[in-house]
Amino acid sequence: MKIAVTGASGRMGRAVLAAVQAHPALELAGAVVRPGDRACGQDAAVLVGGEPTGVSVSAQAEEVIARCDILVDFTRPAASREYAEICARLGKGAVIGTTGFDSRDHARLQTLARQTRFVVAANMSVGVTLALHLLGIAARVLSDADIEILETHHRHKVDAPSGTALRLGEVAAQARGQALSDVAVYDRAGQTGPRVAGTIGFATIRAGEVVGEHRVYLALPSERLEIAHVADNRQVFAEGALRAAQFLRSAAPGLYDMQDVLGLR
Repeated sequence: MKIAVTGASGRMGRAVLAAVQAHPALELAGAVVRPGDRACGQDAAVLVGGEPTGVSVSAQAEEVIARCDILVDFTRPAASREYAEICARLGKGAVIGTTGFDSRDHARLQTLARQTRFVVAANMSVGVTLALHLLGIAARVLSDADIEILETHHRHKVDAPSGTALRLGEVAAQARGQALSDVAVYDRAGQTGPRVAGTIGFATIRAGEVVGEHRVYLALPSERLEIAHVADNRQVFAEGALRAAQFLRSAAPGLYDMQDVLGLR
């Protein structure tokens, strides 16, 4: 199966490139960067310390995507929108790990997925996917618990709360028949008064080079359940993305997430 990688010079792009090269059943079809990126024209393997393969980094997204079976995309919302449109037009599958999409982006991805097949997830980690599944059960059973979500990421991350933290909040809210937009609390400062029952609180830390940590607290008067996930390196996300790519190879047109990839639905 031929894989193309967007954002190839970025942190996640390089992790995916390395994972593709290490996978015996996958072939790198191309690597995409934005126009003006210094990596443009380099051999893609050299970006991750490998031996040259003859696959050059390119700014011509459509040409690269046309050569692949599945695109793996960890970039920014504006770029991901462009790549998703190309994939739909060319009938190519895509694994999209970009965060920061708004409701209109999600609606557009759903529409485009009718023409092809996408896996879209704020976090491609198998461990995080299992944490989301467990949280749905816990939030439903512990219906009176106070829920707080704490996330920590590196200083370079541009969105807050993280896409994974928001997804955790959505799963917890849905398990209780709520909409996250109705119960989320993102800021606490000053005289806030007592905690409002049924709300879901978020706290964000940005520091150093932390890859990613998420903790959910479900607190009752006499006990507390914690669901936590810690990513030690970015390869966990790259490996999950390639697992999703293999899932898409035989998937029907549609919009999927990592729950579908792991057969948890």
